[in-house]
Amino acid sequence: MATMTPDTSTLAKPTARERLLAAADELFYDEGIHTVGIDRIIEHAGVAKASLYNTFGSKDELVRAYLTGRHESRQRRITTRLEDYDTPRAKLLGVFDSLRDYVALPTFRGCAFANASAESQPGGVVDEVSTSNRTWTRDLLTDLAREAGVADPDALAQQLILIYDGAITGVRMDHRADIGAAARATAEILVDRALAS
Repeated sequence: MATMTPDTSTLAKPTARERLLAAADELFYDEGIHTVGIDRIIEHAGVAKASLYNTFGSKDELVRAYLTGRHESRQRRITTRLEDYDTPRAKLLGVFDSLRDYVALPTFRGCAFANASAESQPGGVVDEVSTSNRTWTRDLLTDLAREAGVADPDALAQQLILIYDGAITGVRMDHRADIGAAARATAEILVDRALAS
């Protein structure tokens, strides 16, 4: 019996922009922003050098697009996960369920924003996108704490961010994905204590 080969002529090929972003995402995350040069990204993406400069203008703008993509992906991952929960308390802990699952992935290499920030000077592109990412996280946790009826939602959000950041660093440095579960358990203690006071 003859096998049918699918017709791929109607499938859209990735654009130069999409290939450049995929290459930047892989290489920047795995090896670092300053370690990876433009020529490596161009070669990995299989595009001409002009494509990078016509699309992004500079390496800084490619870095911005890479981190913005990471930020948007993280937002989607967390907000999609939170749809599984019914109460603000459960959603607060759901953020840590999402974290636990994320740090257990074999591709996890730490926080893309912390990694990029460690290599960059304050006030640049990395700082700008990283600040947006952190503001989104702080606002999410503060809003959920407020909805849950916590007396000081800002304080709880700050405590939860410290646990979140510590878990990401711990998993990366200690190579122990179970730290994600420990962070979730610690967050539950803090949330319940804040709700009880």
